[in-house]
Amino acid sequence: MSIQPRFLAHKLASSSSVSSTASSSPHVVDLYLDYVCPYSGRLFGTVYNSLLKELEKQYPPGAFTFVFRQVVQPWHPSSTLVHEVALAVEKLAPGKFWEFSNVLFKHSTEYYDTAVYYENRAQTYERLANLASESVGVNKDEVLKLVTVPPSEDGAGHNIGNDITVDLKLFVRQHRQNSVHVTPTVAVDGIINNDISSGWSVEQWLALLQGVYEKN
Repeated sequence: MSIQPRFLAHKLASSSSVSSTASSSPHVVDLYLDYVCPYSGRLFGTVYNSLLKELEKQYPPGAFTFVFRQVVQPWHPSSTLVHEVALAVEKLAPGKFWEFSNVLFKHSTEYYDTAVYYENRAQTYERLANLASESVGVNKDEVLKLVTVPPSEDGAGHNIGNDITVDLKLFVRQHRQNSVHVTPTVAVDGIINNDISSGWSVEQWLALLQGVYEKN
């Protein structure tokens, strides 16, 4: 499934450790993930930190492309905020998107329900912007500028959102139209594979993708 040009940093080719803006590869693996879902974190960690290295050893460059599909799970209120900051980082430094996503999953417990319950929205943004600055070198003030909700000029309440709201809506619409509700969910070449779970080993992934590649 295609992705809008402005979100090309969500694509990661198996031949490279940085985001790819090249043309689509023979096989596309869509990862539907939520940053505050522990199961999403397990799957992402396996793919990003282990599987990609093995694919680079065994297949030609660009044999597979992985696409990060953001899925906000609304029963975790902080999910929206974490995804917004990830999109802000992508907008400011596209090549840092996957690296920062890896950082977010490693720090995900810091944004679980119990961790954010006694802080307000602005405080959560502040912590996330600090994390972006400290981990991948993105300017904290620029991140906050993108996610801050400006005050109402007339003093009345308005649902005006921030500079990331429109981008996030597109991802929400995309996973809703594809009836993706559970995280993680994985689609291979556009077909959802419900056999893939967060507990899959690298060996299980390699066996699946070998079959996909051989059918090319």
